[in-house]
Parts: sequence; structure tokens; C-alpha cells
Amino acid sequence: MDLPEGLDWVRGSRPGRAWLATLPTWLAECAERWSLRLGPPFRQAYASLALPADLPDGTSAVLKLQYPDGDSRHEADALTHWDGDGAVRLLAHDPGRRALLVERCHPGTALHELPADRALDVMTGLLPRLWRPADAPFTPLAEEAAGWIDRMPRRWDAVGRPYEQRLLDAALALLADLVPSQGEQVLVNQDLHAGNVLAADREPWLVIDPKPLTGEREFSVVPMVRGPELGHSPAGVRHRLDRLTAELGLDRDRVRAWTIGHTLAWSIAEDVVFPHQIEVVRWLLDG
Repeated sequence: MDLPEGLDWVRGSRPGRAWLATLPTWLAECAERWSLRLGPPFRQAYASLALPADLPDGTSAVLKLQYPDGDSRHEADALTHWDGDGAVRLLAHDPGRRALLVERCHPGTALHELPADRALDVMTGLLPRLWRPADAPFTPLAEEAAGWIDRMPRRWDAVGRPYEQRLLDAALALLADLVPSQGEQVLVNQDLHAGNVLAADREPWLVIDPKPLTGEREFSVVPMVRGPELGHSPAGVRHRLDRLTAELGLDRDRVRAWTIGHTLAWSIAEDVVFPHQIEVVRWLLDG
């Protein structure tokens, strides 16, 4: 298959190679099941194979075949919960194949194409609409964070200790304090960065590709604070932290702490290290 370059990382593990081997069959089966006319894959995909799809009635959609990780397991449930309010609509779902058919955004321009402060204006308008009370089947942030605390030291050691011990110790301590002291639990998204908000015609901007949890509001802005899409620099990270917390009425210290903990937890995937994530942690600890 002509896979996007962003999916090259999955070839590096046995589960990834097994998933790649299933894709041609599942793609053909989904196209037949939903009578889809498919276009070439979107090149910017990183955690799923996504293709433009046209339904027999002319509806424009996107077919997604997800990499079977735990973070995106409840994407369909989150889209159902939001029901098109600030996020793309779910049109169909095949849980066995981890396949989703979702609304296609037109023109589909990513939010990071806007100047950084205009993009933050969009996010301060969108986020309160997404903070809906939720429980099952979504994983609680407390449970997810307990997993990070358990795995981080082992992954750090397994890949050759790619960052300083002090970063690991600080992240573990912050997460241990944050988990039991959370505020009201709402639906939050671990991956709500400026590449996962697209210009659309039904609404000006719609969220795509959620990795949902239930947790406090402070956690929901972490991907926007750390994400390189709006500028990867100490000043850019701190500016996003300051603006989002002030305008959304969030506790800045807790947002900073969640950003340190979650960003370091996501700095290693399988045996791949993401240096830009580690840089963000250093900037927030030292700044």
C-alpha cells in the first residue's frame, strides 16, 4: 500500500507490522460494506490510515482505520457524545476493524495555518463546548495517569535513559499530586492540538481525531500548550500556557504540572523517543 510517511514508525514493532498486514483486506471490506468510493490516503496521517470517501448519496466522508492503541479506543464514543457540536460527526463505526466513517471537513485547513493568537482565540471558543460531563465507557484520567507513572521509569530505562533523571522524578511527583486532587470530571481530549482542528463549512472549525478521557478541565489544554504546531520555543509554550489558562479560567499551576507529566509520558512510544517533547518539559521546569 502507498502509506503516508507519518505511518513509517509502525513498521518498527511486531504489532505495527501485523496491523499493516491487515490494512488491505480491511480497507476493501469497509469500502464494500459502506459502498464507498475512496481517494488516496491523506499524507499527514500519523496514528491511522485516513482516506477521503464518497458515499452513494454524494456525502463526503473520511474513512479511518485506526492503529489499535488504547488512546484512541473510544474515539467513536467521544464523537457520538459531542454529536457534531464542535467536532466532526460520526457517520458509521466498525469496532472489530477499528474503522470509523466520519464527516469530511471542507476546506479542511488546519488551525495552525492561522497566526498563533488567532488560533488560540478559536480554541478558547471551542473548548467550553467540549467539556461535557461523561463517565463510562471513557477511561478516567486518574487511571490513565497511574499507567504513565507505572510505565515511565521502565520505558525510560529500556531506551537508554534519553533524558535527565530530574525530569522523570519531577514528572512522577507532579502526577502523584495531581491525580487525587482533580476538579469536576468532564470529557477531555489527550490530542487536541492545532493540527486536529480543521476549517469546515458546517461550522468554522471542527475537532477531529479525539483521544478521550474523563478528567478535570485543566488537562484539556495540555496538547495546545506543548504542541509545536503553533511554534516550538520556550516563549511560545509559555505564551500559550498563560493565554489559555487566563481566558478559560483554569488553574495555571495545574495546567503546567499536567503538561510536564503528560508530555514526558508521551515522549517515548514503543522504542521511539521524541526530543521535542522532552524540550517542552525542560522549558516548563526551568522557566
